[in-house]
Amino acid sequence: MDQSSFGKIRVYAIGDIHGRLDLLRRAIDAIGRDVEDHGPRALTVTLGDYVDRGPASREVLDLLAGNPFPTPHVALKGNHEAVFEGFLAAGAGGDHWRQFGGVETLHSYGVPVADVMLGRNFDVAAERLRAALPDAHRAFLASLRTSYTLGGYFFCHAGVRPGVALAQQSEADLLWIRDDFLGSTMDFGKIVVHGHTPVEAPDVRPNRINIDTGAFITGRLTCVVLDASGHRFLKI
Repeated sequence: MDQSSFGKIRVYAIGDIHGRLDLLRRAIDAIGRDVEDHGPRALTVTLGDYVDRGPASREVLDLLAGNPFPTPHVALKGNHEAVFEGFLAAGAGGDHWRQFGGVETLHSYGVPVADVMLGRNFDVAAERLRAALPDAHRAFLASLRTSYTLGGYFFCHAGVRPGVALAQQSEADLLWIRDDFLGSTMDFGKIVVHGHTPVEAPDVRPNRINIDTGAFITGRLTCVVLDASGHRFLKI
């Protein structure tokens, strides 16, 4: 990988946030301190899964929608945003969503969750969510990208399909893939920086870096710093 293609630009990549506003604020502060120490030529990339599971999905989107970072911000889409949008549109996937964090997200928007917890009246909850969702959140969700490339790195939420060119990856794989990607030792052409599959500590491999450290339950949100010299991690 040609690290020199970074020039003097640093990338701060943040793993799955899942409604942990407290940890996001700490990450923002840590990036701010690092920018003060190393200079302003930098970019922040968030890898998706902003909502669900943790207690403050609405507040996380409030903060991210206004770019709270001391750098430009590239926001990527996670599978939880995809499910959130499907439910928002028509109550689709409600029974699935309620079981992997949707109840917490609805609660953060002030939507009653008793019926949803019982697996019913998803259409009513979706209507209430649409009424509660600020325009800034809609715009932020609509702006999310499924991947981003800089230098020798390819950023996405879940990973890539081995044997498929990075430019030809499907949205489904970028948001959802696990075993086929995680078990591959293939050179993908760039190092893939991803989240989606929680690990106890950042998992650095020759072909990928996993920075989903299960923030919603462990209290550990990971931010990797990538530049011409390689990688390091911020203390959050």
